[in-house]
Amino acid sequence: MDTKKELKILFWMIVVYAAVFFMPLGNERFMTAVDATLDLAKWYAQEHVMLCLLPTFFIAGVIAVFVSQGSVLKYFGANAKKWLSYTAAAVSGSILAVCSCTILPLFTSIYKRGAGLGTAIAFLYSGPAISILSIILTARILGVEMGVARTVGAIGFSVVIALLWHLFSVRKRKPNKRNR
Repeated sequence: MDTKKELKILFWMIVVYAAVFFMPLGNERFMTAVDATLDLAKWYAQEHVMLCLLPTFFIAGVIAVFVSQGSVLKYFGANAKKWLSYTAAAVSGSILAVCSCTILPLFTSIYKRGAGLGTAIAFLYSGPAISILSIILTARILGVEMGVARTVGAIGFSVVIALLWHLFSVRKRKPNKRNR
């Protein structure tokens, strides 16, 4: 028997018991906070998971199953032209993503299919920055010119980030002349 492990389990049991024992259930402010927490959890389960995450996992699965590795390598691979590869990744990131948490399964999907890390990073950055919903919202609130400017700026910025990533990763891999 591991005494340290058993004492740790006992400690956490006492902490949970004390938290439940001293819970201020009669306090209106506490109950309002609990209600708000449960309402938010319900909204997240109904709206965000059903409308954003499940379709994203479906799209990532479709990419993994139906998009050939050759086509991913042709446009997003190491031998593709960097500016074309990064621009295509940034534009497709803006079309496919809805929010920052839905871009991760898509990023993983294209990266595992053979896309270069710089290309996948351009895709990863551009998704939340210029999703279709954010473009529409920006255009509605600030005007069409600002919506277009945000889109062009975010695509350009994600391409620059990817190019810098490529530049620094290639530079890091090259052996130093002093170390030869």
